[in-house]
Amino acid sequence: MQKITFTKEEKAAIVARIQRYFSEELDQSIGTLPTEFLLDFFTTEIGPYYYNQGLRDAHAALMSKMEDFGEAIYLLEKEPPKG
Repeated sequence: MQKITFTKEEKAAIVARIQRYFSEELDQSIGTLPTEFLLDFFTTEIGPYYYNQGLRDAHAALMSKMEDFGEAIYLLEKEPPKG
């Protein structure tokens, strides 16, 4: 699996959301550097679980569409003439 990475803008947005969560939900202030370390930890240690679930969801959606596609092809079949 490739390493999960974020653009600078994405990382800044995520860091801001984590800091806001700590402030609003936990009544604690957390600096930018500790927040980035926390994000790196979650990305490395927990991110693969979310990533794998996303792959399973994508696979299930693809398989569902493939079944629909197979059914559509079956409906296109023509009955050969008898006799």
